[in-house]
Amino acid sequence: MSLVYVLLFNARTDNEGIHTLQEGDRNKVLMFEDEDDAIRFSLMLEAQDFPPVTVEKMEDEDIIEFCDSADYAYERVASGQLAVPPENSVSETDWQESGSYPDKEKTSQNSPDKEGDSDLSNDELDRIRQQLEGLL
Repeated sequence: MSLVYVLLFNARTDNEGIHTLQEGDRNKVLMFEDEDDAIRFSLMLEAQDFPPVTVEKMEDEDIIEFCDSADYAYERVASGQLAVPPENSVSETDWQESGSYPDKEKTSQNSPDKEGDSDLSNDELDRIRQQLEGLL
């Protein structure tokens, strides 16, 4: 078990979303080993007109469990490895700052996705949130 950094939109709100990259028909969550690398990636996203993101420290096992339940892939970004967002991104994502969501299928190369699309029960999600909050 180790700590990693992920990028969240509207962190710690009812409208929280996690940043993903789309590979084919599957989304992938990046788990950064180094906070500075995650911050650098988030700044590159903002330069592409993404909403502001929060870099959050979490247990890698919790992220892997979330990804497995949502059928997302995940990738660990080693410390010092330069991760660069793809140039292609969608104009409309599954996650919206306002909390309203389109009914369109995903067409993104680089999109924030709503975390509520998982198969985890609310009790299980609450347990994971409490564990994550305990880390802060």
